[in-house]
Amino acid sequence: MTITVGSVTANTSRHGHASSSPGRSIGSSTLATPAPTRRRQMPRAVISVLSIFTTILAWFVVTNTGWVPELYLPSPQEIVSQFGMLLSDGYQGTSLWGQIGISLYRTMTGFIIGAALGIFIGLAAGYYRALAAAVNPILAFIRPVPPIAFIPLVVLYFGLGETGKIMLIVLTAFNYTVVNAQAGAMGTPLAFRRAAATLGLKRRQEFVRVIFPAALPSIFTGLRVSMALSWAVVVAAELVGAQSGLGFMINNAALQLQIPIVFIGIGLIGVVGLILNGIILLAERKIVHWSGR
Repeated sequence: MTITVGSVTANTSRHGHASSSPGRSIGSSTLATPAPTRRRQMPRAVISVLSIFTTILAWFVVTNTGWVPELYLPSPQEIVSQFGMLLSDGYQGTSLWGQIGISLYRTMTGFIIGAALGIFIGLAAGYYRALAAAVNPILAFIRPVPPIAFIPLVVLYFGLGETGKIMLIVLTAFNYTVVNAQAGAMGTPLAFRRAAATLGLKRRQEFVRVIFPAALPSIFTGLRVSMALSWAVVVAAELVGAQSGLGFMINNAALQLQIPIVFIGIGLIGVVGLILNGIILLAERKIVHWSGR
């Protein structure tokens, strides 16, 4: 019996076996289907550069054509000119690098103290359930409160000097580091702890050699968040009673309608924040290189 399907003819014997008839042509479309071509995607770095270039170009157009008054949005060339003057003359008797350095000093001092306390208490609370039961209600109450809400109390208790600003950063860094440190300690795989018990490690040895390394990825996540928030909060703290720093420079320039300096201060805050985040990411890759593998 002969069965014809499309352009293929097959002979079927009585036993149900099919064989192709010789001499019959089979359409090439049924034998080979061309593979779909994959479109080449533009590299992400190129997309990022184009995005930045487009933004600057749009900024240049709207400011130089008068669509937006210069009082509200200075032109790029005005920003560059004013930035050069700040580099050479400084602001209010302090060099631009000095303004940045003062803000960094306040941020890093408070960040180191707050992060160290947060890591220690967070790891301890994640390891000892009794301590977690004692501190968790207090931390849960403080956590939703924005750090800037404590500025009046900080000024009342510590005054307008450096101590008050640093204490505000300490509170900010501690508040967001302790949560991640505790979560990292509590998330230590049970198999790791059983292995430590099998090897006969004491509780102190288990804490140092098992709990702490297992919590490092979560700790670094908390450090990145704490650093970003600490750098943002120091600017808010410098708006109250400070005579130096980027926050002071922005606030004082705004009061005098020196809008280009305001934009320069905002830009410097963003650039320094990116650098600080990059440093923590680099340290994480060096220290926790095994994470995710």
